Amino acid sequence: MIQNIDEIQKLGKDNLDLAMKSFGTVSKGVQAIAVEVADYSKKSFEEGTAAAEKLFGAKTLDKAVEIQSDYFKNSYESFVAQATKIGELYADLAKESYKPYEGILGKLPIGK
Repeated sequence: MIQNIDEIQKLGKDNLDLAMKSFGTVSKGVQAIAVEVADYSKKSFEEGTAAAEKLFGAKTLDKAVEIQSDYFKNSYESFVAQATKIGELYADLAKESYKPYEGILGKLPIGK
């Protein structure tokens, strides 16, 4: 009976350690994603403001259309690049948060 209690305590401690490692990884990953989103938002706002200033200073309709087209093109390219980067960060987060559990999942008698 004492041996079983010791095993249960060890299992509980091991599970707590794994949960803490996973939580730390998730915390760091979410923080990195939040920083990227904040940086992108700031950059996007600054670019939008600069484009608006250029647009208000345009002397001709052709120049205004050119400024607006350049802004939309650059905004789209920047958004696609940022979405790709955020997607990679989420994929890395999923991989890293799974790592502590790889050893336990490999020991499970599923399908055996």
